[in-house]
Parts: sequence; C-alpha cells; structure tokens
Amino acid sequence: MSGRIPFLGPGDDFPRTEGALREPNGLLAAGGDLGPARLLAAYRRGIFPWYEEPQPVLWWSPDPRTVLFPTELHISRTLRRRLRQDRFALAVDQRFNEVMRACAEPRKDGLGTWIGTDMLRAYTALHYRGMAHSIEVLAPDGELVGGLYGIALGRVFFGESMFSRSTDASKVALVALVDILRRGGYTMIDCQVGNPHLRSLGARELDRLDFEQRLAQNIDLQTDPGCWLLPDSCGGLA
Repeated sequence: MSGRIPFLGPGDDFPRTEGALREPNGLLAAGGDLGPARLLAAYRRGIFPWYEEPQPVLWWSPDPRTVLFPTELHISRTLRRRLRQDRFALAVDQRFNEVMRACAEPRKDGLGTWIGTDMLRAYTALHYRGMAHSIEVLAPDGELVGGLYGIALGRVFFGESMFSRSTDASKVALVALVDILRRGGYTMIDCQVGNPHLRSLGARELDRLDFEQRLAQNIDLQTDPGCWLLPDSCGGLA
C-alpha cells in the first residue's frame, strides 16, 4: 500500500472519501463490522466492503467509479436473440442465499472471490429487511444458471456480484434488473469497478465527486416498491 488508512473502532464514522488511497485505488479504511447500520451508512456515502476473510474488513471508494444508467443499457443483437429464444425462466428474491453462494464460487480463471461467510450473513440480513435483492435466471428444469445481487437504497441500486453457469445468463439477469429499475424509477446502478463485460453493456466511468453528487441527489428519493416483479421467462424482456 502506498499510504496509511484509519482503522475503525466501534461507533467510528468513515473518513472523508477524498482521503482514499490512489494505490490500491480507493482503499479508505479498515476494521469496523458488517452490521446493517454500518453497511447502510457506508452505501449511503458510496463506500463498500471488499476483503478476504479472516482479515479485517476493508472499505473502498474508488476513483473513477463505474456506473450503468438504466436508460443506457446496451443490448446486443446476440443478446436480444437470446432473450427471444425464451429459454430461461426468471425470478426475484426467491433464492438470494443461493445466488450469493454461486457468486462466491471460484471463477473460470481459478481465482476465488471475496464473498465469505461473514459477507453472506451480512447481506442476507439486509435481504430479510427488504434492502438487498437477487435476480435469478433458471433453466427449464429449475436449475439456477445465472443471477446477481445487490442493495437498493433510494433510487440507486448497488450491484455487488453476478454469476453465470450458462451462456449469457448473467447478461439476462442484468437486463431483468434494468427492467425492474426502469419501472421503479431508479436512476443509477453502481457497478463499483469496471471491466470489459460491464462496458459492453453500457457501463461508463464517473469521477468520484460526480458519482457522490449523483448519489446524494438520489439516495433519499422514493421508488415504487411494487416494481420488484418480472415476467416468468426472459422472452418477456425482449
């Protein structure tokens, strides 16, 4: 690490995000806990946890920040054709724990993920409070083949992770999420850190100050709670 960061004790507030390290990009603080109050306070300021258990929790606020505006989702012709084939069933918030566990599985490159037991417990607690949601993509036999999860606050959805066990299943999950968010009046999906997969779907980068200003403008606004519904299958999204 190229600098020092504060260690949070019980009840300590997060430091100002402009104090985050440049290398590694966005590392802001360590310590604290993953209780609902701490997590929600973090997301309200655009801060998120990312670490490997059993190390102390690490808190991040990268600059730039990758976001996807629901109105800017790019659906390629190949993905549109996949939706029209109508081979996937869809569900919302039915298998949250299973989605998180799938996201925690090692990737094709052999690398593990940062989703450990404590993270699973913490986000499941937020799910039970109605603040964390999952999108499930299912094969015709009901097998879970793709999905994503994240936190909804105000008019912002904070995407945490996605997975795919079948071609384009995670992309279908994102299309389904955007369908929900558009109907609900959401304005922005926080994707945290970008990659080619997200950029191909329309995600782009904002500098931290721009992101935080947009976040502050939307975090306390109301949405339609009835939006968290989907058609039974992906053909309804085409």
